[in-house]
Amino acid sequence: MSTPSNAVGWFEIYVADMERAKTFYRSVLQRELSDLPSIGGPQMCAFSWEGKVGGCAGALVKSDKLGPGSGGTLVYFSCDDCALEQARVAPAGGQVWQAKMPIGPYGFIAIVQDSEGNTIGLHSMK
Repeated sequence: MSTPSNAVGWFEIYVADMERAKTFYRSVLQRELSDLPSIGGPQMCAFSWEGKVGGCAGALVKSDKLGPGSGGTLVYFSCDDCALEQARVAPAGGQVWQAKMPIGPYGFIAIVQDSEGNTIGLHSMK
């Protein structure tokens, strides 16, 4: 039997302009990002993460093979109150597609587009 874990262990958000994307995510989520060492692949910049806590880690990726866009997979970022992050989206170069709305006992969500054209979700319990 394998060790229990959450379904998602890592995510990548593809970007066209790494500096612009880093500025957007730092501004909206107020989290640090760290450039990952090159291992012969695409340029990557990881979101800050803590070991032994809930959630998964991920990175912004600039690749010649895959690019940004909307549709398919939606990553939700955990927030204390997603209205705060939502308010920072437009000033950071993104767009709000769905303003904060209740999702019953599961809290609240907002859906936004980042500076690169990717759609992401924001989730909070308040």
